[in-house]
Amino acid sequence: MTGIITAIVVLLGIIALVQIVRIFEISREVSKTDSNAVSERDNDTQGKLLLAVMIIGIIGFFYSFYAWGGITLPKPASEHGVDIDNLWDITMGVIILVFLITQPILFYFGYKYRGIKGRKATYYEHNNKLELIWTLVPAVVLAGIILYGLSTWVEITFPDTEEDPMVVELYGKQFGWTARYAGEDNQLGYANVRMIEGINVLGIDASDQASVDDIVVTELHLPVGRPVMLKFRAQDVIHSAYLPHFRVQMNCVPGMVTQFQFTPTVTTAEMATDPDVVRNVTEINEIRAAAGEDPYEFEYVLLCNKICGAAHYNMQMKIVVEEEEAYNKWLAEQKTFAESL
Repeated sequence: MTGIITAIVVLLGIIALVQIVRIFEISREVSKTDSNAVSERDNDTQGKLLLAVMIIGIIGFFYSFYAWGGITLPKPASEHGVDIDNLWDITMGVIILVFLITQPILFYFGYKYRGIKGRKATYYEHNNKLELIWTLVPAVVLAGIILYGLSTWVEITFPDTEEDPMVVELYGKQFGWTARYAGEDNQLGYANVRMIEGINVLGIDASDQASVDDIVVTELHLPVGRPVMLKFRAQDVIHSAYLPHFRVQMNCVPGMVTQFQFTPTVTTAEMATDPDVVRNVTEINEIRAAAGEDPYEFEYVLLCNKICGAAHYNMQMKIVVEEEEAYNKWLAEQKTFAESL
């Protein structure tokens, strides 16, 4: 019944709109005036509105930095994160510079050369020098940014390290994460989704000798200053493992293994004392206190950056970066895959 009523309302709305347009057409025919004709007053008004939009837009642009600039991510907590942030800063610097030059000129010209009686536009067909300038300059700048980005990506994805990284698997499924440490042999045992059964939530092959010392956990602990090779798998759909503070993101694709190596440089305790983090945590807790919620304490987090389903927002895992001694103590308390069977 609701659908029928909605259809009737839409139909009546269309009929009313057609009749209104028809009334305007009839009134124009009676008055013998062209309502589509643009007057000098219209041109002047539109030109001034363009100028006003430019001014308001530029003010809003700078205000957004003032109002929300403080809620961006704090300093990077990984070695390669510094390079990622440098690439971001350079790219955004170029974009903002071009924006602040071209947009005011564009809107100002719309105002300055608005239609005025007696003014005639100059027909300007072609200029080779101008064509060369506005083609070569963007091409050179973009080529520089692309080459810098590619070199940065190569350095990140092919790190030069003499120390073998510790191997950890991150396994995503709707809607949660599970981590698996490679154990003392630093080799992950074979796993397949077809072997998932009971407590074996990752489908680990118990007959593989490399699986015996694997450690399955739901909270990720990492030693500071030690290279980590993260290997990613997915059970159902494509997920995206996102570790924002470490500037790490990699898709988790069903049926294949992807990987990313990085080195944590800042412990959780150290990051919690960073001035930007302290300010953000304070603001968050003011909001939570007003809502009657428990206070928030900073922690690193693993998120899913793909909209993977209705409970996508639940895909979070706590990450703890700590000193080697504390990490070894925590790891020794965990059961191996063989012990958990």
